[in-house]
Amino acid sequence: MEEARLKSPSVARNREAILDVLRPLLPQQGVVLEIASGSGEHAAFFAENLPHLIFCPSDPDAAARRSIAAWRLSLGRANLRAPLALDAREDDWPLHTADAILCINMLHISPWSATEGLFKGAARILPSNAPLYLYGPYRRQGVETAPSNIEFEAWLKTKDPAFGLRDLEAVADCAARNGFWDPTVIEMPANNLSVIFRRA
Repeated sequence: MEEARLKSPSVARNREAILDVLRPLLPQQGVVLEIASGSGEHAAFFAENLPHLIFCPSDPDAAARRSIAAWRLSLGRANLRAPLALDAREDDWPLHTADAILCINMLHISPWSATEGLFKGAARILPSNAPLYLYGPYRRQGVETAPSNIEFEAWLKTKDPAFGLRDLEAVADCAARNGFWDPTVIEMPANNLSVIFRRA
């Protein structure tokens, strides 16, 4: 299974900083659903460092799920569950309740409908005051947070015109329409943001 494990260089750069934000944010017990888990490295790292929580990774891509499963097998932790086939845009998610949701680096590499689906689905399965944690690059008041993000967005558009940095205000409006309070925003390394919403 080792050859199935995908590796993302960005995970090694950001996982410690994200974990520092998650430690006081996540509940003391319960189920944490990760949307668009990609390689599965974040889920594996968080499960190892937050053993009191159960982590449920997910991804719509079969290759990503194989990678997640391989990381899970290599880690051997009971609090890291098998990956779910979950597309945020779908109305029926395979997990019907969670105590927190994580979504790292998805919004800018997916169509806007995935962001809308994320908030609709999160509103369905999260209890009141539960956190929805987002991480990635954003525009704020229509302006990229750094010149490097302008280049990054241009590259994203070559992959798919529907991809691109999202306006934080538009994301917050989408969240509000689905029953979430205004976000807490934390500046992160490499011109990224932690954006924390809570279910009203």
